[in-house]
Amino acid sequence: MKLYYSPAACSLAAHIAAREAGVAVDLVKVDLRTHRLDDGTDYYSINPRGYVPALRLDDGTLLTEVVAIVQYLGDLKPDSRLVPPAGTMARVHLQEWLTFVSSEIHKVFSPWLWHKETAESTRQEVKARLALRFAELDRLLARQDHLLGATFTVADAYAFTILNWSHLLAVNLQPYPSLRAYMARVAARPMVVEALLAEGLLQKAA
Repeated sequence: MKLYYSPAACSLAAHIAAREAGVAVDLVKVDLRTHRLDDGTDYYSINPRGYVPALRLDDGTLLTEVVAIVQYLGDLKPDSRLVPPAGTMARVHLQEWLTFVSSEIHKVFSPWLWHKETAESTRQEVKARLALRFAELDRLLARQDHLLGATFTVADAYAFTILNWSHLLAVNLQPYPSLRAYMARVAARPMVVEALLAEGLLQKAA
């Protein structure tokens, strides 16, 4: 399988999920400014939507959308416990959290805070909306280690990926100690470290 990614983009969630599940993928880097691969291939010829992640299966099928891809990867290795079994209430709660991250955090951060031309009034409104969600997560994570409780799931891989943008976009997490502790826990997971190193987001220790 091939995972099309761009460093620090939401595709990092799929990258983390693959490593946590023990699913081998070939990483293919996409320059999202030019929509080209390193070999010059036009990424639009692979994924007409132009964004990452995309997952090319061995049979040629192309999967897109991070929420679908992380669940697919988790389902390949049920013993990883990255996704609860289909048909269970735990699976519904996983989908609930994936949807929350997608609509209430991912799509609030992006595109508004990534574009220099965004008006300052819009930036402040966006940061206020994020603050409400951060406070909600902080209260939850004061009681439990992960979004679904004690077990790390693909919802945590996605949440960590998007919340990590706060460092890139000068969004302050200081008021949320439990959320910051959660981010540190996830960042310390060996497979997360491997993914960050592979994407050039961490420096190897000397």
